[in-house]
Amino acid sequence: MPEASSLCCARVVLLRWVVGSCCLLATISLHPIQLLPFSHRSPSVLFRAQILDFGFGIFLGLVEPIPPVPLSNRFSPRTSTRQEQTFLRETMAAPSQPPRIGLAGLAVMGQNLALNIAEKGFPISVYNRTSSKVDETVERAKVEGNLPVYGFHDPESFVNSLQKPRVIIMLVKAGAPVDQTIKTLSAYMEKGDCIIDGGNEWYENTERREKAMAELGLLYLGMGVSGGEEGARYGPSLMPGGSFEAYKYIEDILLKVAAQVPDSGPCVTYVGKGGSGNFVKMVHNGIEYGDMQLIAEAYDVLKSVGKLSNEELKGVFSEWNKGELLSFLIEITGDIFGIKDDKGEGYLVDKVLDKTGMKGTGKWTVQQAADLSVAAPTIASSLDSRFLSGLKEERVKAAEVFKSGGFGDILADQEVDKKKLIDDVRQALYASKICSYAQGMNLIRAKSVEKGWDLTLGELARIWKGGCIIRAIFLDRIKKAYDRNADLASLLVDPEFAKEIIDRQSAWRRVVCLAINSGISVPGMSSSLAYFDTYRRARLPANLVQAQRDYFGAHTYERIDMEGSFHTEWFKIAKQSKI
Repeated sequence: MPEASSLCCARVVLLRWVVGSCCLLATISLHPIQLLPFSHRSPSVLFRAQILDFGFGIFLGLVEPIPPVPLSNRFSPRTSTRQEQTFLRETMAAPSQPPRIGLAGLAVMGQNLALNIAEKGFPISVYNRTSSKVDETVERAKVEGNLPVYGFHDPESFVNSLQKPRVIIMLVKAGAPVDQTIKTLSAYMEKGDCIIDGGNEWYENTERREKAMAELGLLYLGMGVSGGEEGARYGPSLMPGGSFEAYKYIEDILLKVAAQVPDSGPCVTYVGKGGSGNFVKMVHNGIEYGDMQLIAEAYDVLKSVGKLSNEELKGVFSEWNKGELLSFLIEITGDIFGIKDDKGEGYLVDKVLDKTGMKGTGKWTVQQAADLSVAAPTIASSLDSRFLSGLKEERVKAAEVFKSGGFGDILADQEVDKKKLIDDVRQALYASKICSYAQGMNLIRAKSVEKGWDLTLGELARIWKGGCIIRAIFLDRIKKAYDRNADLASLLVDPEFAKEIIDRQSAWRRVVCLAINSGISVPGMSSSLAYFDTYRRARLPANLVQAQRDYFGAHTYERIDMEGSFHTEWFKIAKQSKI
């Protein structure tokens, strides 16, 4: 009898298992449960499966019902593996569907971009080598609206949390840290997955990595991200370049995450092949250097020569921001002048050390301009000014040397018409700004031709209209200039810009002359004016320079009256004439 009873129980258990399984499968077909690897399933999905299993047992009456085990008790601290503990810690709030996108690198830009993506309705997994940054980001997501941000403390769980094909944005320091992050993440990635570098990376590194990733079957994008902390959080300008297939993976996400400009749409476009996205962002930063230098010079002239107070300067820049100079940089400059020092008396701007930092993109821009033989004096002068600003101790000593040597205060007895000066400086700033942008656009075009990228300059101007640091109403006019003529040799010869420069050149020259006569350095404005004056002249003194080169180095020269290459024995002729 005991044997018969045992056999009966076995049959009952077997019957329960077969029938219960069939019912469960039928129920799944009617009420699908996300069939994911265990580490991907949400607690609600797992618990629902337990409830169904429990319910079938009661319905069939085959065995005594056993309550489902709560998820929190599935693993005991004594027996759970490290991976299981990671699952409990990191996916208790996981979505029923795995996120389409992940982000690695949670410094200021990465953290804010992740929150932006989540806020636009796209769940996102995040990872950082320093775990505290992960926790900080997840906590911010809760505070800022319970956003769907899911944190992971190890790279494997992070990668495996994503839908396939996986898409991961990196925002880490350029250079070796990018290579190390790629190595770490790619170990868990599969063919067809995609990595996007959103940092300020050297474009050739992007091209090298794209080739290396292709050998592994992975897609790679280099994406410029501009806008700083605020832009990353609420809408940056995005400049993706590289694999078009990779871009299409997340185009819908980028279109919503990017800054939105009412009259021209999202500030993102597929820039082009290879490292074009990073290159364009690099030049964007070079233009930014020029813009900031020109604004600083306008400030210096108004303060040092015009004797404007900070309150007056705030009013001037606020007024300028209502017209042709309307831009992010002009706006924040006005804000800066109005902020009082919270650690002492006076205004904070006057307490800031006159020593400008930099991260390298401006230097890269100038180096590329030199390599491509593209004149970019406004951008180059802004870089030189940053170099000189770094010599603070030397400058202080130099000031003492020249003062003791009799170099007086040129500005001591200067009197100027403030109203006239303010208007002249406004016009000089605008004319110089045209030159700076012309130089940047010419550099982008030259690189596009060299690399075969086929970049559209008008489209680049469009995506810079919002979100980025150089956003300005002025960019709409640049876009229209290239829309009128995609092969425009320079912004300077666009009919509208040419007229604006002509109308402003008198004020421009007055400001540069006044600054020079007052001992005020204006390298950005003066080099912009020199660039304009050089570009507009049909004949330059370069004939003498080439003659000198032929004299001492037999470099030959061309003539204006006949074809061919010529060399003259200048030394012999000169020697004979002296006899």
